[in-house]
Amino acid sequence: MGVQCVECVHEANKKIPSQRTEFGARARQGVPIITYSLIAVNVLAYILQWVIPVTTQNMVLVPALAAWEPWRLITSAFAHSTGSIFHLAMNMYGVYLCGVFLEPRLGRARFSWLYLLSTLGGSLGILLLSPPLSATLGASGALAGLFLSLFVVFRTNKQVLRQMAIVLVLNVVLGFVVSGISWQGHLGGAVVGALAAACIVLVPRNPQRTKIQFSLLGALTIVVAVAIYLSAVAVKWPLS
Repeated sequence: MGVQCVECVHEANKKIPSQRTEFGARARQGVPIITYSLIAVNVLAYILQWVIPVTTQNMVLVPALAAWEPWRLITSAFAHSTGSIFHLAMNMYGVYLCGVFLEPRLGRARFSWLYLLSTLGGSLGILLLSPPLSATLGASGALAGLFLSLFVVFRTNKQVLRQMAIVLVLNVVLGFVVSGISWQGHLGGAVVGALAAACIVLVPRNPQRTKIQFSLLGALTIVVAVAIYLSAVAVKWPLS
C-alpha cells in the first residue's frame, strides 16, 4: 500500500466529479439544514412575541409603514398570531413538508433564494392589495410560494402533489379564519414563488445551467425589489 502526500490527494479529489441533483445542485446527505433553520427562527420569534409582547407590533407588516420601516417586509413572515398556536404549527408543518421535498433537490442556496423571494412576493402582494393601515403577519406568503414551487418541480408526479393537497387546503382556510393572515400575501407569495421555481427548474441541463439559474433569480429579485419600492412609496404614511 503506497503513501500519498496531502497535496496529491487534494488534487486527485478535485478531479472526481461531484454528484449533482436533477436541478444542478450539489447532492447532500443528511437533514435539510435550511428547512430546520427556518423553522427554528420562526419558533424563536414566536417565543419572543410571548416574552416581549411589543415584538409582534414591531414585526407585523403595515403597508403604510413599509417605506419607513422596510424590515417589516421580512420580519412579518417570521411572526405568528399569539391568539392561536395552530397558526404557527400549521405553517411550520407546511414548511417542513415542502422543505424535505424541495431542499435536497434544489440545493441549499437555491432553496434559500426561493424562500426569500416567496417571502418578498407575499409582502408585495400585501402592499399592492391590502388596506394601507392593515397589519399582517405569518409565514403563509412564503409557504404559498413553496407550495406552488412543488407544482413546478413535481408537475408530472401526481402522488407527491396529492400528499400536499390537504396542507394546502388547510392553509387556504386559515387565511379566512385567523386574524392577521391575508389572501393578498398568499397570492403574492404563490406567484413569485412559482416564478422563482421556474427560474431553477425549467433551465435545461448544460454547462452554464447554474450560472443561468442564478442570473434569472437575480433578475427576478431586482424586479420584485423595484416593485416593492414603488408600492411602498405609493402607500407610505406621511410621518414627517
